[in-house]
Amino acid sequence: MKTYLPSVQEIERRWFLVDAEERVLGRLASRIASILMGKEKPCYTAFLDTGDFLIVINADKVKLTGNKWENKTYYSHSGYPGGLKQIQARELLGKHPEQLMKRAVKGMLPKNKLGRKMFKKLKVYAGRDHPHQAQKPEPLVLGEN
Repeated sequence: MKTYLPSVQEIERRWFLVDAEERVLGRLASRIASILMGKEKPCYTAFLDTGDFLIVINADKVKLTGNKWENKTYYSHSGYPGGLKQIQARELLGKHPEQLMKRAVKGMLPKNKLGRKMFKKLKVYAGRDHPHQAQKPEPLVLGEN
C-alpha cells in the first residue's frame, strides 16, 4: 500500500475567523499555528503547506496570565553596535496590538521558507473590522482558553 500524498491542486484552503477577545495569548497562538500548518487536516504532510487562512479580530483584547504584562520583554536588534531595542508586552499592545499575536504565532511556526509561506496566511486586526468579507470566513470556535 502506498502513502497518499496530496498534490498542490488538491489541497483545499478555507478561511476562518477567530475572535481573540478575552483569550489567553499563548494557548490561542498554538492552536492558530496548528491550523496554519494544516495539522488539523487528514491530508497533513510535513513538507507541504496544507493549512488554511486565518483572520484574527480583537487582537487588542487578548489576555496574558500572571505578571507577563510587565515581565515579558520583546527584543529586536538593528545589527549596529548599541542597536538593541526592547519593549514590554503592555507597551507593544498599546502601540501595535496585532504585533503581539503575530510574534506569538510566528515563533510557533517552522523557521524556514515553508514557515514564512504559512505565516502569510495569517491576517490579524486590532478591532472587529476586517477587509476579508469577500472570502466568506467561517467562525472558528477554539475550545476554552
